[in-house]
Amino acid sequence: MLPIAVITGTVIHGKGLGRTVGMPTANLRPQRGSEIPPEGVYASVVHLKDGTFIGVTNIGRRPTVDNDSRATIETNIESFDKDIYGETMTLTVMYFLRPIRRMESLKEVRNQVQKDKEKAKELLESYSEH
Repeated sequence: MLPIAVITGTVIHGKGLGRTVGMPTANLRPQRGSEIPPEGVYASVVHLKDGTFIGVTNIGRRPTVDNDSRATIETNIESFDKDIYGETMTLTVMYFLRPIRRMESLKEVRNQVQKDKEKAKELLESYSEH
């Protein structure tokens, strides 16, 4: 299976909201000239100096948590909770999971992210090194 995209960049600070509700994300500032897939939620393979992990990547807006019109690239990395700010991260975006949609609460977001993570693990099991 060919990837949808490969995006390399630096992990930057986001608003920190995900961490406060038990869904920390790594926010990526892509290198200049990177090809970014259309807005949506994707199953991705996350490459860090600590290894290769399965992730769920949101590319685009976050209509449930803010009205910011700027797109973000943020990934919830399966079974990973280290400080990686400033590190280089490469995302191999493999599968489109769903469109972005506004949800009624952060609880609904958390439940949907859990479903997304389960689907990503199912699709990407062979990519995990841990």
